[in-house]
Amino acid sequence: MNSQGSDHHDAFFAMEVDLPYCELNIEQIQVKVASELCSRDYPKEGVFAVRLAIEEALVNAYRHGNKKDADKRVTFECSIDSTSARFEVSDEGPGFDISSVPDPTDEANLEIPSGRGLLLMREYMTQVEFVPPGNRVRMHYQRLAE
Repeated sequence: MNSQGSDHHDAFFAMEVDLPYCELNIEQIQVKVASELCSRDYPKEGVFAVRLAIEEALVNAYRHGNKKDADKRVTFECSIDSTSARFEVSDEGPGFDISSVPDPTDEANLEIPSGRGLLLMREYMTQVEFVPPGNRVRMHYQRLAE
């Protein structure tokens, strides 16, 4: 896990992790990101939102992108400053078409588990972008003005 930054709350922090999923410690990444957000006085609701979105993106990369192949790599990148946080997760899969994922809020799909993680990412992050061919997601969290 490579990271840079300082303990000063206005300093820029960046981290990149590129590992096979079997070596990827999602909780360790979440804790480090949460620590960096907290050191910059992000609200606890924002820290929760970011942690959840990161987990969903990393798990989706493994389950759906890499088809649970523990040897395929998942890459996580982030940059955090005092006003915003940006994250990127990519996998070695072929990608997917976001429009093909059923809307989990549609009554016809309520019993189908597919799509809930994507919904959570979109709800909690300021911006979510699926980069073609669909094996990379970029997420942005903009801190609200107090």
